[in-house]
Amino acid sequence: MITIRHATLADVKTIHLLAHQIWWPTYADILEKEQIGFMLDLFYSEEKLKKYIGSGGQSFVLLTENGHAVAFAAFAADQEDEKVMILEKIYCLPETQGKGYGKQLLDFVATEAKLAGKLFLQLYVHRENKAKNFYEKMGFKVIKEVNRPLDKYLLTDFVMQKAL
Repeated sequence: MITIRHATLADVKTIHLLAHQIWWPTYADILEKEQIGFMLDLFYSEEKLKKYIGSGGQSFVLLTENGHAVAFAAFAADQEDEKVMILEKIYCLPETQGKGYGKQLLDFVATEAKLAGKLFLQLYVHRENKAKNFYEKMGFKVIKEVNRPLDKYLLTDFVMQKAL
């Protein structure tokens, strides 16, 4: 049985562990090990996750398969454009990819965005990330390329957007 629900502070450890299980195989071919570790610490330390979830700055959702968390997403209102919801994170365990869980999470987030009065769902994806193909199948289009400095790293992303 598949369920999707909003995450709470009680889910911080689960999200932290999922991120570590997902990020290494996802980014090993396109990022240096040092950068993966840096970004995991920056975005997925238990302290950071508690801050995100506790403050309401990002809404996290968990997808469970037979009671086991296997995927998550996070989203937040764009601070610059009130019509846009940003899909901050969407990750599935590698062994669950192809089961439709990413689509289910996207649909869930899109519904939440519509309920919040948003007209667009937007995301950033590394230019070499194979997930770009998935996003295109889900109706997203590249609207621009950006280079964003993060500490000593440069994030080279596509900005993709989908009308809701």
